[in-house]
Amino acid sequence: MADAKVIPFDDDRSRARRRPGRADGEAAAVRALPGPQEPEGVREGLPGAQGGPEAGAEAAAAAGADAGAESGAGAGSADGAGTPAGSGGWERRLAGGLAFLRRRVTGDYEVDEFGYDEELTDQVLMSLIRPLYEKYFRVEVKGVENIPAEGGALIVANHSGTLPLDGLMMQVAVHDHHPAGRHLRLLAADLVFVLPIVNELARKAGHTLACAEDAERLLRAGEIVGVMPEGFKGIGKPFGERYKLQRFGRGGFVSTALRAGVPIVPCSIVGAEEIYPMIGNAKTLARVLGFPYFPLTPTFPWLGPLGALPLPTKWTIQFGEPIPTDSYAPEAAEDPMLMFNLTDQVREQIQHTLYKLLVQRRSVFF
Repeated sequence: MADAKVIPFDDDRSRARRRPGRADGEAAAVRALPGPQEPEGVREGLPGAQGGPEAGAEAAAAAGADAGAESGAGAGSADGAGTPAGSGGWERRLAGGLAFLRRRVTGDYEVDEFGYDEELTDQVLMSLIRPLYEKYFRVEVKGVENIPAEGGALIVANHSGTLPLDGLMMQVAVHDHHPAGRHLRLLAADLVFVLPIVNELARKAGHTLACAEDAERLLRAGEIVGVMPEGFKGIGKPFGERYKLQRFGRGGFVSTALRAGVPIVPCSIVGAEEIYPMIGNAKTLARVLGFPYFPLTPTFPWLGPLGALPLPTKWTIQFGEPIPTDSYAPEAAEDPMLMFNLTDQVREQIQHTLYKLLVQRRSVFF
C-alpha cells in the first residue's frame, strides 16, 4: 500500500487545500462519503476533497454526473416517467465509497505530522462512534456555542467512566453540534500510544500525546484541543467518589493556554460515571499487566466479555462560558499564583456545573 502524504502542521497552504470552501459554505455540501454531494439531511462529513488534483477531478466529474441524474429524475417525476428521485443518492454513495477505497489503497490521502487523518476520521471513525453517541448514550449537548467558531481554544473536561469513552463522546459532540463543524484534537496519556491497534486509531483520530509542546503547537495553529487533567485518577476512581473531581495536576494546561493566548472552555460531562460502576480494583493484576488499575464492576469480570458492555446511561455534555487568556502578558505563564488561581477557577466551574446537572437529571438511564 502506498504511503499517505504527510502535511506539515504549520503549512497554511496545505491546510487550505484540505479545507477548501469552508469560508464560502461550499464544504457543507460534502456528506458522509467523500466526493459527490448527498441529499439534504444526510450526516455531513469531510469538508472538501482530500485526494489531490486527480481525486478532485474525479469528484467533480461524479458531481456533474449526479447533477444530470438529478435533473433527469426531476423531469421524470414531473411527467410520471424516469428514475425515482431516491436512486441517485445510492449511486452517489456507491461512487463516493469506491473513490474513498481507491484513495486508501493507493495512498492518495493526507495526514498531518501528528498522524491525524481527517478523511478517515470523518468518514469512518465518526460513523462507527456515532450510533453509540446518539442511540446508546443519547447524549444531550448544551452550550456548544461557547466554543469559538474559529481560532484555537482549550476545552478542559472532567474524566470518568473506567474506560475513556467520555473523550470520544466529546469529540463527536463538538464535530456534530458546533455550527462550524469543528474538530476536537484530544490530548491522551502515553498508555494510549503503546497499546497495539489503539495507538494507530488514536493517531488517525487526531489524538496526540499530552505534552505542553504538542498542545501549544496545535492551539497556535487554530485547533480546538481537549484535555482532561484528572487523568487516570479520574477514570479509575471508585464509584463512591463519582462526580467528585480529583486533583487537576499542576496547572500545566493553564500555562499552555496562556502561552498560546487562547480561551479555556470548561466542560462538564454527566452520565459517564455510571457506565462501569467501579466497586473494586485488583491492584496486583494491574501491576502485572502494566495498567494503572484493573477495574472490578458488578458485571466485570464475572460475566466475561458480556461484562465489558457499558450500561446505557443518559449523558449530558455542557460547555461553559469561556475564560479568556489573551489579556495576560506573555510572562504570565510563568506566574505560579496566576496558574493556581485559573486552575482553581476552571475546576470550580466544572464541579459546580456537574452538581447542577445532577440535580436536573431525572434518572441515570432516562
